Amino acid sequence: MGELFGLLKEGNKPSLLAAFVNTFIAFLKLGAFFLTGNVAMFAEMMHSFGDAANQFFVFIGSALSKKAPTERFPKGFGRLVNLVCLGAVIIVGILSYETIKEGINHLRHPVESTGFLISLGVLGIAVILELFVLFKAGKEILHEVGISASGVNPLTKSFAHLNRAKPATKLVFMEDLVATSGGLLAMIAVIISHYSGLGQVEGLASIIIGLMMFYVVGRVFLENARGAIGETDDIMRGNIADIVLADSSIKDIQRLDVIKEGEHLHVEVEIEVDPTLTIAEADDIKDRLEHLIYTQKGVTSVVIEFDEDNQIREWT
Repeated sequence: MGELFGLLKEGNKPSLLAAFVNTFIAFLKLGAFFLTGNVAMFAEMMHSFGDAANQFFVFIGSALSKKAPTERFPKGFGRLVNLVCLGAVIIVGILSYETIKEGINHLRHPVESTGFLISLGVLGIAVILELFVLFKAGKEILHEVGISASGVNPLTKSFAHLNRAKPATKLVFMEDLVATSGGLLAMIAVIISHYSGLGQVEGLASIIIGLMMFYVVGRVFLENARGAIGETDDIMRGNIADIVLADSSIKDIQRLDVIKEGEHLHVEVEIEVDPTLTIAEADDIKDRLEHLIYTQKGVTSVVIEFDEDNQIREWT
């Protein structure tokens, strides 16, 4: 039990914050839906419950992925966070379907909703809270890539570095981006419906919100499927190649793999050296390279192999 609590402390903090905030928002929207019957509110309620469930799962997965390697699992549990994210998107997919289905039903059979001010107030509170979580997730993204997160940078620069973020942080950011956009869309639909009498607008908003959720499902599924299989980090691969070739004792690189293991990076490199080197000299090179590679952000495992120089340039 002590080990479990220790791992939970290492879990992705933005996902835990988002889970609690979205749970509160979901129940707030649930109460508003019962009072008003607003179908756009229903869509937002489903969205928030889906996000909350996802983010709780992602937090637990990110924590368990920090578990140290065992004899049975020598490469550790890094990819567990990818598997959890894959499971989490199934929940969002189901809720997306229900949201779209409810929107279509409302388009066919529009029902006048009540409680205009209640709907608008609840949605306004939700948007503010979602924007706060989005800001925190954006700040975490910039922290993960080593960029200053001052001012409004978390809401502007984070988009450019989204692909380099950890899987859990990326999922939270994308879900809350859609949640914030969906909340604003639902507010617009409520206002138009109230003043124009066109109840179908709320159904249309529900369909659009559901489609936005499906977009998150598709993108997150593909990215975490690649991570679960074992995806190469091309940027870090180039950085580590530069580090290795900068050593004057290295003649060439035969093979270099930088595999994403969830939030960690596993590095395997096969280098060519002068065949006349002694074992002690080769060991010094190995220690020197390991030290430099381990200083790279996210690297938790390094395997270095040696081969004699074949006088043929292979690494480009």
